[in-house]
Amino acid sequence: MTAYKAPIRDMLFALQEVGGLDRVTALPGNEEISEDLVAAILEEAGKFAGDVLAPLNQPGDRQGCVCKDGVVTTPDGIKEAYAAFCENGWNAMPAPLDFGGQGLPALVATPVLEMWKASNMAFSLCQMLTLGALNAINHHGSDEQKATYLPNMASGKWTGTMNLTEPQAGSDLAAVRTKAVPEGDAYRITGTKIFITWGENDVAENIIHLVLARLPDAPLGVKGISLFIAPKFLVNSDGSLGERNDLVCASIEHKLGIHGSPTAVMSFGEKGGAIGYLIGEPNRGLEYMFTMMNHARLNVGLEGVAIAERAYQKALSYAFERVQGKPLAAKAGDPIAYHPDVKRMLLEMKSRIEAMRALAYFTAGQMDIAHLSADADEAKKAQAVVDLLTPVVKGWCTENAIWIASTGIQVHGGMGFVEETGAAQHLRDARITTIYEGTTAIQANDLVGRKIARDGGAAAKALIVEIEADLRAWAGSGIASLAKPLETPLGHFASAVDWIVRTHQAAPESTAASAVPMLHLTGITVGYWLVLRQAAAALRRQEAGEDPNFVKAKLAYAFFYAAHVLPQTEPLFASIVGGPDAITQFDPALMIH
Repeated sequence: MTAYKAPIRDMLFALQEVGGLDRVTALPGNEEISEDLVAAILEEAGKFAGDVLAPLNQPGDRQGCVCKDGVVTTPDGIKEAYAAFCENGWNAMPAPLDFGGQGLPALVATPVLEMWKASNMAFSLCQMLTLGALNAINHHGSDEQKATYLPNMASGKWTGTMNLTEPQAGSDLAAVRTKAVPEGDAYRITGTKIFITWGENDVAENIIHLVLARLPDAPLGVKGISLFIAPKFLVNSDGSLGERNDLVCASIEHKLGIHGSPTAVMSFGEKGGAIGYLIGEPNRGLEYMFTMMNHARLNVGLEGVAIAERAYQKALSYAFERVQGKPLAAKAGDPIAYHPDVKRMLLEMKSRIEAMRALAYFTAGQMDIAHLSADADEAKKAQAVVDLLTPVVKGWCTENAIWIASTGIQVHGGMGFVEETGAAQHLRDARITTIYEGTTAIQANDLVGRKIARDGGAAAKALIVEIEADLRAWAGSGIASLAKPLETPLGHFASAVDWIVRTHQAAPESTAASAVPMLHLTGITVGYWLVLRQAAAALRRQEAGEDPNFVKAKLAYAFFYAAHVLPQTEPLFASIVGGPDAITQFDPALMIH
């Protein structure tokens, strides 16, 4: 399998030119973070990802995890890699300083997390869930809970999970039936949870489960759900581990991909009830869990970027190794990379990745500004951007990842269909990303309902104003010919926002029918705006002596995106404003004969 090499140059460029690294490092608390330090962090992370995690990816996929009598064994090498990962401080890097983390900004952590996901997605899920649980406890837990659990979770000594889904309650969490009955200062939890990522493992001393459950007097629906901490091993007052809690991994799922990640069926209370501790106030569990879910959604979007990058690297390497036929306008013996259609596939993979990475990094930078800026207006504006773009990062980047991983197989031809090549694993691993942490439709409905219609399109319109300002600035610049094609898609985006605002309250079924096309229209349009920001920066750097081939490549990716990806906004817009009736007026019973 092709080795993974972190694209550090592309990452640093995106951090600086679209993520706003200079602004983020100037925020309160970040003054000691320099661009040199960031570059050094990425170099070291790249080595660990390439030398330690990537070599375990394909063997881990083949071997998978094993569950026997409630005990899960991860693939060979994972336990040792996790120990090294924690010993080197990588698990703690994004965690708060108060609990032993390094407290690095989201923008700086983002490319490092991308490396873990690209090199070994199954492995990376352990840290992702742990940090999500840590954030939920940090935001909503008591001081005692924070002191008890967070230092060991930050270090990686303990891992964390989120327990939402039940056999009868997938995306519809109103159907959750797991019960929590008060007993002294704690609660007894009974019920079954499914699809629990890293719900049981052999890498950590303890596992801190966050569990959604209902109190006996809870109201029906989502307003009756509370959030509990249920550790695998109870924790004594001195911090040592006590007795085993009444919870067990009943089995692990046999999945299409991410075989190195144990996905558990968790059974709570087979012997009277697992001991759990209420987080925050009763019946506010779903609200609290969204702290963890929003963290996870951005991270799953980043998984899309990462898997796409890994699939692209694999395809690019093969395209330069494989010689087959004489490419047109090339010489005999040139590899298949010079065949026009292979060039087309590689260019579309890479140009989409440029836009995806830019969108993820831009959102991460806005998140830091929202959290740390001393200017309340600036922070509020940045948070509105984060809220607007989070479902797009999650939904659009992961949908692209599936297409890119599939195209990577196509570049390989028949060899891509053979598991030994390794290309198929990327598609299998990518396939879950549009499903877990909220399907693409859930992200799209969040975009049109909560993020556009609810505020009258204010956040989207503010972003449009910012893009229009850039277009005016670029009109007489060296990228004017690249910027011009964005005008029509941006107009479509603005019109679609207006249509959603006008339509949603009276006909929410129509906006729901148009939601996924709207998500793609938003991703393609905003993604290209950020690609243009990179193109403009590349030209500036060329004047300052930047490698001309690097600049030429950035401009070529923008040119291809404008010619081949941006035109897809036309039919998307048409389906948004003109296509809902074809869906809303159709009775699916007609499909049953």
